[in-house]
This record gives sequence, structure tokens and C-alpha cells, in this order.
Amino acid sequence: MDFKITGATRLNVIVGEPIAQVKSPGGMTAAFAERGHDGIVAPVRVAPEHLDAFLKAADHLPNLDGIIVTVPHKFACHGHCASATERGDFLGAVNIMRRRKDGAWHGEMVDGLGFVGAVKANGGEPEGKRALLIGAGGAGSAIALALVDAGVSELAIHDADTARRDSLIERLNRKGKAKVFVGSPDPTGFNLVANATPAGMKPGDALPVEVDKLSPDTFVGCVITVPAISPLIEAARALGCRTSTGTQMYQALQNAMVEFLLAGERIG
Repeated sequence: MDFKITGATRLNVIVGEPIAQVKSPGGMTAAFAERGHDGIVAPVRVAPEHLDAFLKAADHLPNLDGIIVTVPHKFACHGHCASATERGDFLGAVNIMRRRKDGAWHGEMVDGLGFVGAVKANGGEPEGKRALLIGAGGAGSAIALALVDAGVSELAIHDADTARRDSLIERLNRKGKAKVFVGSPDPTGFNLVANATPAGMKPGDALPVEVDKLSPDTFVGCVITVPAISPLIEAARALGCRTSTGTQMYQALQNAMVEFLLAGERIG
């Protein structure tokens, strides 16, 4: 990566809590440089109780072109957007925001596209399969929508927040594309298992699914980027399952994020 930061360099940030695990700053900055764009991405750690103040300040930084959003801010950031894509509005969550010409923000959610892209790149195929999703938060909701759009026949969703889970199930069933219902950590009978929770980021975390019930024919995907091989993926590989990692998911969605940000309109 060869670039020089000057006063004219365009600023983008990724906001989350925690933030040390994210891959976007280096990867996105390098991708900008490859496209001849004078821009960087910097990590910003913001606790949920301070997010509103951060976003209000961001509104007044004209050289801030974009905000990438990670846990736990995806739903709250959608609420700050003046507009969003159809996908972002359906989910009520965004993982990326770009500056509009009027200074307000336009949001999008591409987490699900990245997950499905990583699955397909590693030999998986969602179409016609029975899928189990663990986690219905920002990333999980996006993955659920992407799996339904990719043609799964059935999708079971498990989340400790039952209200959030049930709302997502109801909205997805209204699309009429797949049978969506309440799931559990038991992966028996599923062809595809997706972990969209942070379980495994910290030593001692319980596994998000009952791995002893995994079939070697089941594809297992995970959103965690640190550690690079999550405990779930390590256990699944030991059983002979094909897998995709959070890092591979990020690699699949990076180009979509770059294109989205570069389509924005600078105001300063």
C-alpha cells in the first residue's frame, strides 16, 4: 500500500464497540489506493451510550465521506440515516453509510452479501438447502435476508432476544420465498449453519451450536474475524465440514463497500 496522507485526504471511519478486531481500516484504505482514490478508513471506538453524540458530531465534518458500522451500532445507525437502500430499510439496520450532497447520510447493509459470497467461494450453495442461523442482530438479520434471497428452502433462526427473532421471522415470511421459523442451537438436519453472534471471540465462550450434532455434510459459516479461525469453525473442520470464516466474509464484501462509498457525493 503506497499513499501519502495530506490535508486533502478524504476521511472514512469504522465505528464499533469493541473495535480492535475489525479488518476494514487496512483493507479498505488499500482498496482506495488501488482505485486511485485519496481516502483512508480509521477505526473509532464508540460505546452505545455515546453513539448519538458521535453521529451528531460526524454530521458537521464535511471531509468525512463514509461511516462503516459494526457491532453493536447497526440498528441505531439506520435510525440516523436520512435515507437507505431497500435492503437497509427492510432490515432496519445498516453496516455502511455515505454522505449525501445535502450533508445527511444514506445507508446500506451488505453483511449478508458478504456471508453468502464467502459460502459460495468455499464450495457451499444455499439454494434449496435447509439453513440454521444463530443470531438475529444486525449482521444476522442481513444474513437471514441474503439466505432467503439466495434460495434456501427453509431457514430456522435462533436468538436469545425472542422479540427481535420473531419480528425478523415474520418479515421474512411475508416475502414468501422460504419457510422461516424458530430454531435452536441443535443443527440436526440442516445443510447450512451460520453463526452471526460474537460467541467465540473471548476465551471460554460457549459454542453457539451443539457441534457434536453436526454432520460432516453440513456447511458451517461464521462471522467472527478474531480469532481468524473461530472455535466453531475449528470444531466443524475437525468433523470434516466445509467452512467459511469471518475474514473470508469480509473479503467478499469489501468490494461492495468500496463501490458504495465511492458513489457518494463530497461536500467538502
